[in-house]
Amino acid sequence: MYRLFIIILFFFGNALAQNSSDIKRILLFQDQLNKEFASEETSPLTPKDLKSFKSLSFFKIDTSFCIKAKFVRTPYETPFVMKTTTGNEPIYVKYGEAHFVLQDKKHVLNIYQNQGLTTQLEYEDYLFLPFTDVTNGETSYDGGRYIDLKIPDGDTILIDFNTAYNPYCAYSERYSCPIPPEENDLDIKISVGVKKHMKHPENE
Repeated sequence: MYRLFIIILFFFGNALAQNSSDIKRILLFQDQLNKEFASEETSPLTPKDLKSFKSLSFFKIDTSFCIKAKFVRTPYETPFVMKTTTGNEPIYVKYGEAHFVLQDKKHVLNIYQNQGLTTQLEYEDYLFLPFTDVTNGETSYDGGRYIDLKIPDGDTILIDFNTAYNPYCAYSERYSCPIPPEENDLDIKISVGVKKHMKHPENE
């Protein structure tokens, strides 16, 4: 009985430590994003929105949305033009797939690589995950959200929906943003990450 108690205590403590690590990482992501938005040099906000900016609106952190997904590499994919909110035509290639279970449902999301960024050293391992879900247009941005990823070393990849953020065009029409492909639509609510931006009344 005592041994069983020790085993249970070990796994419970390990889970708490893991949750604490996840929460710290998510809080760091939120802090860095707020700093980006607060700076005139890097903020996508309009001047009027920037003047009153204090913090982005985030859903409550939920570590059950930190998903360790099975990563399936899909080589030999044909590059394609991803649709954008403007006439821009960025070239992407499907780099792989993320297979996971969330809210008792099996899901597959395509992960992409921007071919225009692969020549830049700082983006050589960068991957792009655009997606839509049931919250779009209600509590999150109508056009879906993005998650930044890196090429994994093995056959698993961490997808943390708590780090889902809005495309820049959610804040200003001067930006051109990729539109998440239809195959990356999730039929569940992803109630974590960045919420829908409420624009300054004079910017409507």
